[in-house]
Amino acid sequence: MQPCDQNWTHITEFVMVGFAEVHEMRLLFFTLFFTMYLFTLAENLAIILVVGLDHQLCRLMYVFLTQLSCLEIWYTSVTVPKMLAGFIGGHGGKNISYAGCLSQLFIFTFLGATECFLLAAMAYDRYVAICMPLRYGALVSWGSCIRLSAACLLVGFLTPILPIYLMSRLTFCGPNVIDHFFYDASPLLALSCSDVTLKETTVFLVSLAVLLTSSTVIAVSYGNIVWTLLHIRLAAKCRKAFSSCAAHLTVVSLFYDTLFFMYVQTKVAASINFNKVVSVFYSIVTPMLNPLIYSLRKR
Repeated sequence: MQPCDQNWTHITEFVMVGFAEVHEMRLLFFTLFFTMYLFTLAENLAIILVVGLDHQLCRLMYVFLTQLSCLEIWYTSVTVPKMLAGFIGGHGGKNISYAGCLSQLFIFTFLGATECFLLAAMAYDRYVAICMPLRYGALVSWGSCIRLSAACLLVGFLTPILPIYLMSRLTFCGPNVIDHFFYDASPLLALSCSDVTLKETTVFLVSLAVLLTSSTVIAVSYGNIVWTLLHIRLAAKCRKAFSSCAAHLTVVSLFYDTLFFMYVQTKVAASINFNKVVSVFYSIVTPMLNPLIYSLRKR
């Protein structure tokens, strides 16, 4: 929280500096991130097209995978284009209104929470397929798939409403420079001259609730899968079951490790530069790696 003097001016516009510390190498970083962004779009669009055109892939797991690819495209498109514009701008800065900041933060949080719950739904799908294969058609039907997807979207949409509402009540009277490449909660809370205790606690609790709820579903699903595999005597069946889960487990590990580190923090004054590195990993690198991981050849 920034101190506020008696002659304060109400701030309604912010400047995002992005990676100002690498200004001399901005063209190199622009080329790197632009290439990664195009690669991410191409990979995820390829998965959507392949699943849509190949009728043999019209199974529920691949439907979830298509939805995940759509989320990855939207997820990166919320942050990366603005970051790229910062690299080729005058000094890497970009003006935006506070309403624009909150809008981007709402969409980004909505997509991130939806992805968490979608990964949990995919873990449940693997649990039913491996532990209850004879009931798979009844428990994971097209109707249940649609309901699960709709529930993920609905809960994801509801997740940022309270934090964004509370942040809209913040007052800014000091510096208006955001040292980040997208408008996240921590940099905005650090700039506010009003009491951020309630807002910070709410962001922490909502983030923790999303991560714990979805990760618990994933952990319970894979715990039951491991228990089932321990009772399978045929090594070939164990390898086949593990192969069907390996890609999802890898994606979950990459995504959740960085999210737990980034958002379950109680201090807004954490290392900004280190946070930006972690943010690059989960907002750019992970969406680029996910299609590669899911596309690895497996039975």
